[in-house]
Amino acid sequence: MIPISLSFDQSVMNALLEHDPLVADYRAFFALFDWSLVEQWQAGRSGRGRPPHPESAYLKAFLLRIKEGLRSSTDLRCFLLLHPLLVIELGFHLHLDPQAPYGFDVEKTLPSRYWFGQKLRELDRGLLTALLAATVRDLQEEIPGLGETLAVDVKHIYAWVVENNPRVYVDGPYNVTRIPKGDPDCRLGIKKSSNQQQADGSTKEKKEGLFGYGSGVAVSTDPVYGEVVHAESTLPFNAADVSYYRTLFDHSVLALGAYPTHVAADAAYDFWYVYQTIAATGPGIAAIAPNDHGQQRVRREADGTPYCSKGLLMAASYRFRHSRGYAAQRFRCPLLFPDKTGQSCDHEQFTKGKGCVKDVNMEKGGLMRSLIDRDSPLYHAVYSQRTGAERINSRAKELGIERPKVRNIRSVRNLNTLIYLVLNVRTLAKARSINKGLLEMN
Repeated sequence: MIPISLSFDQSVMNALLEHDPLVADYRAFFALFDWSLVEQWQAGRSGRGRPPHPESAYLKAFLLRIKEGLRSSTDLRCFLLLHPLLVIELGFHLHLDPQAPYGFDVEKTLPSRYWFGQKLRELDRGLLTALLAATVRDLQEEIPGLGETLAVDVKHIYAWVVENNPRVYVDGPYNVTRIPKGDPDCRLGIKKSSNQQQADGSTKEKKEGLFGYGSGVAVSTDPVYGEVVHAESTLPFNAADVSYYRTLFDHSVLALGAYPTHVAADAAYDFWYVYQTIAATGPGIAAIAPNDHGQQRVRREADGTPYCSKGLLMAASYRFRHSRGYAAQRFRCPLLFPDKTGQSCDHEQFTKGKGCVKDVNMEKGGLMRSLIDRDSPLYHAVYSQRTGAERINSRAKELGIERPKVRNIRSVRNLNTLIYLVLNVRTLAKARSINKGLLEMN
């Protein structure tokens, strides 16, 4: 809608909108999104009462907030008040006023600071997820083989609460049962850093307790085009990293329309059911750093048969369903089962007459976890792609993901998805530019 102004006629207003550099920049930016999804969503809403601002206008405003690095709803509103032409481009219903320079009252047109915050909290999660999946679909058209390897990681987020301020004394700040008044949705968790080099050459793992959230991402990397976020999930910070995995994997499969060939992750994901998602669907591997979870690593044959602590190949007994949900095979001491050989062993279990017993996970994922060759070139090639998730986390930090100025998990989740949308369309713009240049060369 082009408003009528006493200061500028329609042709001048059109020219201003056409040539304003900020409007042109955002017009090109918004063209990277599939707004038909928003139109379909809007068509399904009730049409009763006074027509609200279009959902697309709010989404564009929030994307602008991310792109401009505006930390709060107040900052967003102040920015838009200074750029009335951009308000027209965003698509808000204008409060017409021919006496105003641009033909409408910007102050009365824009929602209040409170309503911007309320709307951010109430954004439809299904719609945001669909928009993110649409960027993945568009990127698939530009990048051959996208999503062959998924890298999974979790980024910590500081909640906007006094408990996270090191300069403020809070009684019992690291009590796991404490619920911060500033944000009742956040939870206490431990952020572990990589081992840091000390002056004497030793290493020390640094740990930090914080109240907040975690943002899990599934990412793939192309050496030419860069990183793409296929799925994301936000949980309170007390959730274990591996608890994000199933949601990230399933949403990635839906976005890609296919199963990934490989997965790369750090030791927090070294569980058999993570390997199972790859072992059960194809020829790929899950390249995950080892984590023995307090168990002693056991030497095995290619079929999973273990050796005992004395180096003897154990004898298979019977199969059963383990209490942890997987199909297991019991193996027993070969000196006692299936028949006693008469040989002796100094192991304490042998002296009790039982001998060693090992229950082995026989699921495909369990066997992959135990038998994978972590020295192979394939393992190293896949595991090296885990850095793609770290680069996404770094870029998301630049866009403000680490310290959001909101106080509830719904707003945090929506801001996180908006950040990943911005990162994906940046990669999309880069891919289209590269491919256009390649076509022009031919």
